[in-house]
Amino acid sequence: MKHTIRQIRADEWRQAKELRLDALQDPVASIAFLDTYEDAVTRPDSHWQQRTAAAAEGKSVTTLVAEAPDGTWTGSVTVLVELPGQEAVFGGPPIVPQTHLVGVYVRPAGRGTGLAEELLRAAVEWSWGRPDVRVERARLYVHERNLRAMALYRKLGFEETGVTVPMERDPSATEYELAVGRPDA
Repeated sequence: MKHTIRQIRADEWRQAKELRLDALQDPVASIAFLDTYEDAVTRPDSHWQQRTAAAAEGKSVTTLVAEAPDGTWTGSVTVLVELPGQEAVFGGPPIVPQTHLVGVYVRPAGRGTGLAEELLRAAVEWSWGRPDVRVERARLYVHERNLRAMALYRKLGFEETGVTVPMERDPSATEYELAVGRPDA
């Protein structure tokens, strides 16, 4: 099945909400996402509208979706722009301009098809193509027990940086930072 990978539009907040709630109900959600279904499902529509509008604007964040020919969404990834001097989601303030890939999700029907790789490649390309800032690296974090995701990220050239953080909901578990540097650096 051929998918189009594209940036989300502001009026697509309902689809974004539905996909995110699906992701948070996935069997590996507890080690793949910091958010929970129980929290997310109670958020008002205004939350989803604001979140989607910001991602559609594409300044400090964007969300890329994998859209099937029939218009359904099969997956997504969100990309956060992190600049020196600003606080980052994890690991302290960045030293160089970077992006942080979060919320990687592909519905079960799209798994094993190469769709996750397409989404991640598009996210990295979006990072390198920023007209306002030269992003030097793209990074992400993966739970120590999320071996399938770890293998995927390594396959795409992401390497462990040595930075780790404790899992927010389970401080005994570790999240590993993986990053890929700009190819023309």
